[in-house]
Amino acid sequence: MSLWINFTDFLYRIRIFGLIISNLITSSYMSKRKGYHLINQLQLMGIGSLGIVLLTSCFIGMIFTFQVARELTYLNATKLVGSILTVTFLRELSPVLTAVIVTGRIGSAYTAEIASMQVTDQIDVLYVLHIDPIDYLVKPRVLACIIMLPFLNIMSLVTSIASSIFISAVLYHIAPMTFLISSYSSLSIPDMFYSMIKTGVFGLIIGIISCTWGLTTKGGAINVGESTTSSVVTTLLMIFISDFFLSLLMFHDANSLFY
Repeated sequence: MSLWINFTDFLYRIRIFGLIISNLITSSYMSKRKGYHLINQLQLMGIGSLGIVLLTSCFIGMIFTFQVARELTYLNATKLVGSILTVTFLRELSPVLTAVIVTGRIGSAYTAEIASMQVTDQIDVLYVLHIDPIDYLVKPRVLACIIMLPFLNIMSLVTSIASSIFISAVLYHIAPMTFLISSYSSLSIPDMFYSMIKTGVFGLIIGIISCTWGLTTKGGAINVGESTTSSVVTTLLMIFISDFFLSLLMFHDANSLFY
């Protein structure tokens, strides 16, 4: 019986997931009311998350610099420190780290908020008022995630590089100009473009899963907590899985398959 209930919930979530995707693809009309909600979500998603993203990126950048620069100093390859760290931050660390932070802060809030509305029958009130909950509640949140996550990714990248320059200069006496020249040599337009695509996909995953889990919550207050926990775990898992396949697609040298 429990297995059948779980399977039914799974099918229901797939249905809501499909409705959200369909709404994002087919609905292009944005009223003033929807635009106001979108602006609020952009502020919550972007400005509200900026501080924690910058602080976390600063310390993660210093930690990675400490580990990488120490080993490269032993090998007398300090000129590679900037290049290696920049590629690491740009391709993987900044996009994934930003997505994880936003999942914990925004994704959980989205699920809890919508789930609370669901269990208190506020979603049914929207139907009575002939307001589509997906269009009214979900779409602005998903769009805010897709729009603002690339922006947060850029800010995270800049902060990580800045903290790396500081630690390299203070602990390993690597001149900031040497670090910047090495960093600039590894930067490329395709990598920047791929990094933005990654964060856009991560934002889509965060927005859709968190809102879907909120809309499919049943029961009382205890189920809100369960849905929020399940939403965060599922989102993180999907981020890591999608990151692997996106990295494989974007950065893997296809020619190496033949050697």
